[in-house]
This record gives sequence, structure tokens and C-alpha cells, in this order.
Amino acid sequence: MRNAAFRPVPLEERAETAEFSFGGIAMACDWTGCLFLFEERILVVSDLHLEKGATLASQGRLIPPYDTKATLRALQRQIGTWQPRAIVSLGDSFHDGEASGRMPEIFRDELKAMMRGREWVWIAGNHDPAPPAELGGTHCGELSVGPLTLRHEPASAARRSEHDARQPGLFEPDLAGSGFEISGHLHPVARIVRRGKAVRRRCFVSDGARMIMPSFGAFTGGLNIREPAFDGLFDEARLHAHLLGHGRVFTIAGNLLV
Repeated sequence: MRNAAFRPVPLEERAETAEFSFGGIAMACDWTGCLFLFEERILVVSDLHLEKGATLASQGRLIPPYDTKATLRALQRQIGTWQPRAIVSLGDSFHDGEASGRMPEIFRDELKAMMRGREWVWIAGNHDPAPPAELGGTHCGELSVGPLTLRHEPASAARRSEHDARQPGLFEPDLAGSGFEISGHLHPVARIVRRGKAVRRRCFVSDGARMIMPSFGAFTGGLNIREPAFDGLFDEARLHAHLLGHGRVFTIAGNLLV
């Protein structure tokens, strides 16, 4: 059920999405790494890193520059699946400040076609702090959606009650102070060991008050949620992760993650 609270499930139980309530809002994460808010009809993605391959290739690294095509096609499929009225990209949408202007015309046209007829919000990331003006859409540092704060980097424990650079009112009234946060930036992956075999997957990670999304880009790495960068971000007793397999999401309790 969409409004069901989080419930860790055996690894044998699997589905293409994990549906739950976060901050009182019914949503689903699917196996591709996007998040859909049902009533608001908002699709959220994070860390597309468009044109990363081309950037690295221009620096002399022998990287095939095909990641933008793969990322956009994956996003196009999920827009077709969820039919959102709005898209929120949680920062690092482009791999550097010039990437949006450097994008080949064919990919620019594909992106503009996806944007047509729906609201599109670019949240500033550390790789792309300036808005992609030539593509349109709305640019902001943070976004309020009902009780949720959507931002690129997770706020430190000391900043969780602060409300700087917010842009309320695009979808719902600003309800500052609720403490529910959705962010990206860290590209979380989770690792479990089962029957002597280790499995490592991209994941959504949450403790019911904060959620960090996986990177959606086709050419992005990942960081194990047990690395120091995640220290202090979650209540360990409530930690859980939605691991992404091919066509499947596996919801795993935090005490099983290594």
C-alpha cells in the first residue's frame, strides 16, 4: 500500500518499486533510481552528470562519450512510465558549468522535448551551481514540497534546522522546520553479504527523516554508505536502504549492511 510505513522485507521479496510514506507523502522509488511523489506527480532524479564522458575525453582520458545519450534515454523511459507533471533534478545535472552549452544539439532537443508541457526544476549542485539558462526551467538552491526539503547536498546535523536559500511555493506551501530532507550528491551504494557472497548495489538510503538518492547518471560512481562521508547523517537504529537490481528493488534493514 502506498501509505504503508517502512517495513524491511526478506531478500526473496522483490518488486520493481518500493512504495512508502516519507514525511506523510506517498512516494515510490523504482529500480532505475528515480523517485515519484504520487499525489504531487513529481518525478525526482539526482546526479545526472550529463556530458561527463565528453568532459573527461576532452582532458585526454580515453572515455567513450556516450553517457549523455544513455542517461537521457533512461530518463525519457521513466517519464513515460510515471507521466509526471513536474521534474526535479537534485543538482549535478551537468558535469561542469559549461556542459549544458556543450551538449550536442540532438541531445539538447531530446531534453527540451522532455521538458515541454511540464514544470522542470534544476537544483544547484557543486558541479553546476549556475542555471542552464539556455534550456529553460526554474533554478533554485533548495525546494520545499510540503513538509519536504529537496536539496543537492545533505545538510549536516548542525544545519538541519536552518532554512537558507529555500524557494517555497513552487508546488506546496513552505512548512519549514519539519525536518524531512531528500538529497543526492553522495551517490550512495550499499553492500550486503549473503550465503558467503557479497552484493553491492546503488541504493536509496533513509532513516525516515532524511533520504539520500542514488545517482541516476549512466557514468557515475558510488560510495558505500558505511564510508565516513555518511557518518552522523542517519539514525542507525532506523537506517534502511532500497537496493537497486535489474528490474527489482530490495529493501534491506541497516543492520545487514556492511
